[in-house]
Amino acid sequence: MHATELLIKAATVLNKPDDICRYSALHDTIQTAFLQTYGRFDTRATQTQTAYMLALAFDLLPDLERPTTAARLAAAIHDNHDHLATGFLGTPYLLPVLSRFGYDSLAYRVLLQTTCPSWLYPITRGATTIWEKWDAIRPDSSLQATSFNHYAYGAVGDWLYRYVAGIAPDPSAPGYQRVIMAPHPGGNLTWCKASYVTAHGLIRVRWKVKHGKFTLGTFIPPNTTACVTLPGQAAKNVQSGKHHFQCPLHRF
Repeated sequence: MHATELLIKAATVLNKPDDICRYSALHDTIQTAFLQTYGRFDTRATQTQTAYMLALAFDLLPDLERPTTAARLAAAIHDNHDHLATGFLGTPYLLPVLSRFGYDSLAYRVLLQTTCPSWLYPITRGATTIWEKWDAIRPDSSLQATSFNHYAYGAVGDWLYRYVAGIAPDPSAPGYQRVIMAPHPGGNLTWCKASYVTAHGLIRVRWKVKHGKFTLGTFIPPNTTACVTLPGQAAKNVQSGKHHFQCPLHRF
């Protein structure tokens, strides 16, 4: 279904009305088939973190059903003591889906866990790379026969850039010609510093939380614009150059 959505978007840009019609019909057929087969989430195989999140990530569900499914996903994570239970297919979408549906706090709790399975658990075992298995080195220090340099779970880096740092491209302006800058502070993080190299130059972001205030400093490269949204504030459009923002942040 995601592939057909991409084809519809491409056909729209290329002004191919016949292809738009063709792939829109295919899109609806796929969604109907999914809902008839899996949409009730009434089997053990569909009551998993990955099943819930993929249905949400790829918009397989009607709009009215999505908040309920997001709540089921959150409950499944809580049932696992706020730990993920995903593999290569589900892990890249877990934190973005939680943030998209208003569960930033839970996303941070999952991110910052230090017991297995989690991203930080390997660090407690001395890891300097991403492992193929969450428990490649078990708590009793026994080793599994697996890869100790296997970056699939490193997909969390996308969420760190898009949501923690708040650097994301505007799909309507390819090549980061326009940036969507909307940091999502949370967890016990009190500061963040990030940069991203684009065709137009280096985007830089640095934010901190202190005394109940959120402060954001950013540099937007030449020939680039940005839409900046601070927590709880209205969006602001800015041009290239250095910018400084501040707002209250009551959650800290």
